[in-house]
Amino acid sequence: MNQNNFNDGEQPFISHLIEFRNRLLRMVLCVLVVFLALASYANQIYSLLAGPLMKHLPKNSTMIAIDVASPFFTPFKLALVLSIFISVPYILYQFWAFIAPGLYKRERRMIFPLLVASTLLFYLGVAFAYFVVFPLVFGFLTAAAPEGVAVMTDIAKYLDFVLALFFAFGVCFEIPIFTIVLVWTGLVTPKDLADKRPYVIVGAFIIGAVLTPPDAISQTLLAVPMWILFELGLLCSRAFVPKPDSDYQAPDDAEMEARLDKIERQEDE
Repeated sequence: MNQNNFNDGEQPFISHLIEFRNRLLRMVLCVLVVFLALASYANQIYSLLAGPLMKHLPKNSTMIAIDVASPFFTPFKLALVLSIFISVPYILYQFWAFIAPGLYKRERRMIFPLLVASTLLFYLGVAFAYFVVFPLVFGFLTAAAPEGVAVMTDIAKYLDFVLALFFAFGVCFEIPIFTIVLVWTGLVTPKDLADKRPYVIVGAFIIGAVLTPPDAISQTLLAVPMWILFELGLLCSRAFVPKPDSDYQAPDDAEMEARLDKIERQEDE
């Protein structure tokens, strides 16, 4: 009897592990397929990524490759990162399909839209960094070079720099999701967040100063969207305030004793 119960409990756990492994393999396969499709265009993709910097380099100045293998490996590294970036919706779907059966219907209705919204906001943050922030940042950095210094950026260091900015702006644009989750879990209320608005604004400008060059324009271009996204998340979070279950009534002592007696009778049988 006990051995059968153990086997019954062990089997679902193993089946969950097998399902999780299969979904991980599908994610890896998706990234690999996308990478193989992009690999032949790796150099063109890197040239597109380097466009915001190349437009602001001085005349007759180019990017350089310090390491011997950088001209070969750096574009492929970018292609791999881009493959993961493109595969994010499919990866999130696989995670969703794995955890959805264990969620309540109300939780499924809430989590799925949050996953979709978080993906779109991350993409929006990356696009904002490329089209708005990069031209201002590279324009400032190249203009700030001392006289007699030739600005020639290493391609590998440039890739690391822009990927870090992409990640930073993508995460910063997740502020509405963070706000909604905080309210949904009951850690804070919309009123508490509204009362902390002045601190949020100051924090947004501090983060903008840390993530961008030391000029007021680029700092403001990050801080103001963060503030607006916080207000958007605060507005949407009001629909996610946890509501007490008014239909539920805790059992009294007599009912609890009746339930315990029933359980004991079942065990004796």
